Parts: sequence; structure tokens; C-alpha cells
Amino acid sequence: MNNMCVAHRGFSGKAPENTLAAVRMAIALPFVRWMEIDVQLTKDGVPVVIHDYSLDRTTNGHGKVKNMDYEHMRRLDAGSWKGRAFRGERVPSLEEVLSLASGRLRLNIELKTSGDMYPGLEKAVIDLVNTMGMREDVVLTSFDAGALQRIKELDPRFRTGLIYDSRSGDPAKKLNELGCSFLSISSDRLSPVLAKSLAERGVKIMAWTVNKGKEMRRVSAMHSDIMICTNRPDIWGDIFLQA
Repeated sequence: MNNMCVAHRGFSGKAPENTLAAVRMAIALPFVRWMEIDVQLTKDGVPVVIHDYSLDRTTNGHGKVKNMDYEHMRRLDAGSWKGRAFRGERVPSLEEVLSLASGRLRLNIELKTSGDMYPGLEKAVIDLVNTMGMREDVVLTSFDAGALQRIKELDPRFRTGLIYDSRSGDPAKKLNELGCSFLSISSDRLSPVLAKSLAERGVKIMAWTVNKGKEMRRVSAMHSDIMICTNRPDIWGDIFLQA
């Protein structure tokens, strides 16, 4: 089996998602070569790694990420909700995650934006990745077509990916229109026919979020090139390292 393991928001099944603790736990598993993270901008323009537009679910703070200064966010607890052992975990900056992952993990960086929610997000991420010398180790993905187009305008050397969760439409056509070579798709939207067609065109596919062994086997049976994005890379290891 060649289906690569992608740690979803780090090892988020065991550690608080999108924290340095989750990143370290993913790195500790030698078979994890990829990780998916989510990036937004603080009010003062710092790219931070957090999934929700609101702080409420994964921190002890309240309100929208876009309305918070970075220093304010740094004081929040982003770990206690997952367990006492993670009390004091912070919302990390993208720079911190890149520094930790450099040379260890490749990254699928999802730009969490819609429309003009985060002016300058694409440039901030591109500049940081280029400064860290990690352009070849990342793919920048988004649901937002505008964000993907802006990435190509700012630096066409970056690999881009469309995140797709629609029950209808033609993802292959959309990928072509946007110049994307990567598709991030819900596992229940993926079919063997689509997987084969895209793989033959050189498009890399990542299926999310696949947490049960039975589902991992189902997805892997479609095509050996499909990347399996999971909160539970340990389950992936139990299945594929014994196959």
C-alpha cells in the first residue's frame, strides 16, 4: 500500500488540534510524512494556525480570530479543552509550525478565508514560506477560488490545491480552471473513477477525514496514490505497516 498518511491538524486524535503538541506527536511517528494545518490572520497581520473563525471551541477566548491581535491570542489556552495534560498550549504562529516541521514534514496549508475576509493572507503566507525556504515542501489549499487565484498571481511557483465538498459539479474541470494540481476532497465524495482519472492527469488527491480502519481500507482500494488525511495516524500505522 502506497497511501500516504497525512496528520490532520497534527495528531489531533490525541492532542489539541493545530497546536505544537499535535505537531510534535505527528513528527514522532516516523511514517507520517505530511500534515494538514489551517491558517488565518490576526488583526495585526500575523498568520496563525487555527481552524475555526471563532476562538470559542478550541481556546478559552471568545470572538473572531480576525478581531484579535497576536499578543492577545498568545495569552489564550488552546489545550485544556482536550485534557489537563495540554493545559497552557498556545495558538501557534505559522512561523512556529514551519520551524518545527522543516525537514521533517511536508505541509498542506489550508488558507481559511472567504471573499475579502483576510486581505493580505496569501501574501503573508507566501512570504513566510519563501523566507523559510520551504516552498517545495508545501501545497497551499483553500475552498476559496479567489485565494487560489491570488496565490498564482503573487507567486506561480507555488503548488495549489482545491478543497472540494460539493455533492455535484465537476472537480476536475474546476481544478483545470484554477491551475491546481492537488485536490483535497471529503472521502465520501471520492469515487474510484474520479481517483483514477485525476491520478492519470498527475493530480494528487487527499481524502479527508478518514479515522476508522475500515474506511482507510475502502479509500486505499480506490487508488494507491490517494493520501489519507486522518486524526488518527496511529490507526493508519496499525493497518498499513502490517499490510
